Amino acid sequence: MKKNFALALLVILVAVASCSFTNKSFENDDKDKLLLDLITYVLERGHYEPKDLNDNFSSNVFDDFIDILDPTKRYFLASDVREFEKYRFMIDDEIKNTDITFFNIVYQRLMKRMGDAKEIYKEVLSQPFDYTLQENINIDYKDQEFAANKKQLKERWRKQLKYNTLGVFDNKVENRIIEMSGTSETDAVAEVVTFKGISEKIDRNLTEQEARENTLNTLDEFFDFIDDLERKDWFVQYINTIVDEFDPHTFYFAPDDKEKFDIGMSGKFEGIGARLQKKPEGARIMEIISGGPVWRDQNLEVGDEILKVGQEGEEPIDIVGMRLDDAIKLIKGPKGTIVDLTIRKVDGTIEVVSITRDVVLLEEAYAKSATVKREDHKYGLINLPKFYVDFEDYTERNAATDVAKEVDRLKKAGVEGIVLDLRDNGGGSLKTVVEMAGLFIKDGPIVQVRSSGQRKEVHEDKDERIQWDGPLVILVNELSASASEILAAAMQDYKRAVVIGSKQTFGKGTVQNVIPLDNIVRSNEHGDLGAIKLTTQKFYRINGGSTQLEGVKSDIVVPDRYSYIDLGERDQENPLGWDKITPADYKIWDGYIDFETTVANSKARMAGNEYIKLIEENAKWLKEQQDETVVSLNYDDYKIREGKAKNRSEQFKSLREYDSKLTFESLKYETELFTQDQVLREKRDRWHKNLAKDLYVEEAINVLRDLQLNNIKNNERKLASVKG
Repeated sequence: MKKNFALALLVILVAVASCSFTNKSFENDDKDKLLLDLITYVLERGHYEPKDLNDNFSSNVFDDFIDILDPTKRYFLASDVREFEKYRFMIDDEIKNTDITFFNIVYQRLMKRMGDAKEIYKEVLSQPFDYTLQENINIDYKDQEFAANKKQLKERWRKQLKYNTLGVFDNKVENRIIEMSGTSETDAVAEVVTFKGISEKIDRNLTEQEARENTLNTLDEFFDFIDDLERKDWFVQYINTIVDEFDPHTFYFAPDDKEKFDIGMSGKFEGIGARLQKKPEGARIMEIISGGPVWRDQNLEVGDEILKVGQEGEEPIDIVGMRLDDAIKLIKGPKGTIVDLTIRKVDGTIEVVSITRDVVLLEEAYAKSATVKREDHKYGLINLPKFYVDFEDYTERNAATDVAKEVDRLKKAGVEGIVLDLRDNGGGSLKTVVEMAGLFIKDGPIVQVRSSGQRKEVHEDKDERIQWDGPLVILVNELSASASEILAAAMQDYKRAVVIGSKQTFGKGTVQNVIPLDNIVRSNEHGDLGAIKLTTQKFYRINGGSTQLEGVKSDIVVPDRYSYIDLGERDQENPLGWDKITPADYKIWDGYIDFETTVANSKARMAGNEYIKLIEENAKWLKEQQDETVVSLNYDDYKIREGKAKNRSEQFKSLREYDSKLTFESLKYETELFTQDQVLREKRDRWHKNLAKDLYVEEAINVLRDLQLNNIKNNERKLASVKG
């Protein structure tokens, strides 16, 4: 893959160089035009399946950009959109001519309409809502028309705000009844049958006013966030609307977004180890990351507010009112440097706290394992949130080496089988998945990759060592994507593991590479230009089939609550199509797996499991709730609807209380850390508690048990054959 991609990138670099992208070429243009020109050039020459920039492309960008900016149609008027219409079939020409007139006009109008919206929502929320009126709102905005005039727009805002406030109002009414009557929540819900039936002791006007104030505060915070956005942030939205027309996984990263992507992929960053939230008084500490500098220092706590930030020995900078991203830039810094924080403590006192920055590891992003006890048997479970890697240094922590360590630890703990949980794993590094698959087979191909116009390339495990040759189950769901699908597909094709989970996985069968745009431009006066994540290849199973759109179909299908919700690649905008290539040369695992018997046993267990039937019912109900888009704004009707929903939800309560009776424990190395890290202990206790309620994990353990018995029988047959 690297060879083919390097060749494609070289072609881009040569082509770009020949066009002389230098400061001089753009001395009369701004950074936005430079970005537009660079990105479209890279897309046309580097994308796996480039699109023609024509009128159809232009029309799609037009519709999508308006929809991204105003999805609920509460900013633009119909007259605005009519005015924009003259650009519907001109955007492709603008792109070719490095023109951003369409963006400028739409952006300027959006800023004006958002200014109008601030006045509208404040005016609407200054007046009481009448919840006795019979009126509805349709919360499916996709096919609605834009408001014809400001009067109609204000009415749309009124209904949306009334809808937003209705639930808050209901919660306050119920809480008042509970407080005043001393009844349980269930009894209180029964008492609040109609609006007229509410106890006279409750000041309904006050409750309604409090609900509006709550909604007002929420909107004030939202628009405060919007006010922090700069023109460049909106232009990134425009760029990504263009980029998204090529496929759902090609994406432009502004410089700050590229840094966040790298942190997400590596699971680490250099800073103080605290998550912050912007507040009018400063940046409030919302979470302290276990093991980080703040956690070790123990001088700060959740709720403290950072008012000023000073670099060691320098004058501190006031961050009150500053954009959160800008404040974070001041707080973060290289390992070993010191930052001086002026803090308003939870108790109101103000003090200066000096923190030495360090590398912070986001442990929740990394692989973790536990042992599972069932009767007299012990199994292992490895949870892998993503296929992480440090792009700058592969020898640093990555998913493959971490899973290898967990496998070794589980072997030493004496497990008889392993579950690899890839549910909700959106993928990541292709290199790590190839290495990880090699832990479970002797050698052979893992995945096939093809670049546009290139011959296929087979990625193989060439190491004959097998780290785990025992029973293996892989758990997947609708959100298992990309690298997760490669691993599940390879193990399935080798018949090395049993795949348990949703009917099919996400269906992302494409490979992306991140190209820093600064690497393409000869010289640049505009600073960091960010990067583009570009779809350059498609990957294929070793049996020749693509996972694109179709995903990986589980050997044992277990319904979940999202079975009927549209979540996969096939439900995204502009996905690439499915196809197939010739199979790779591979040999099926010569092991213990009796697929037919194992699958038959599992199906028999699930057929008689009432919880499985309940999960299926719950999934259908969630789909019904999602499809119900017309909602009454009458309080009596709202209570009836809520009552029915709560009664139906009550039927599924037992799913939350399910107990598999399995016992989960941390491995020895981790329990030794608990004495120093109480937060880690609490996180693991919570994880184990949730695993014990997880029916899918329980079935995975059942399947491991079946595979273990198959293995014993298979070995007995081999011994008998040798003796004979």
